[in-house]
Amino acid sequence: MISINLNSEIPIYTQLCHQIIQAIAKQEVTAGEPMPTVRQLAEDLGINPMTVNKAYGELKHAGYLEANLRRGTVVKEHLPPNPDFLKEREESLRLLIAEALLQGVTKQELIQKIEQLYIEFPEVEK
Repeated sequence: MISINLNSEIPIYTQLCHQIIQAIAKQEVTAGEPMPTVRQLAEDLGINPMTVNKAYGELKHAGYLEANLRRGTVVKEHLPPNPDFLKEREESLRLLIAEALLQGVTKQELIQKIEQLYIEFPEVEK
């Protein structure tokens, strides 16, 4: 499920956040399901528990996870709707397009890649 690249320039807690969001979107972990404890996940990945704690904190703040007194950290049942989601990601998308163009990737190739990747994720009911 989770794979961390210790040699990446992307901070480990950010990689962990991204991996968990993808696992939730792919329904590899489901709503209400407990996440591994901070200590267990840190041990499994060979990383500092504070790194896992920071990632869990970010994901709780973003609405993906929540603390449950009996079950620990769990995947949130319902993500809060964000009507500004695309607007907030517009600059990141603009950068992706700019980098693709500079690398010689055509619009059609980029769209094709997005469609290929999109298939990995089941449709989510609204």
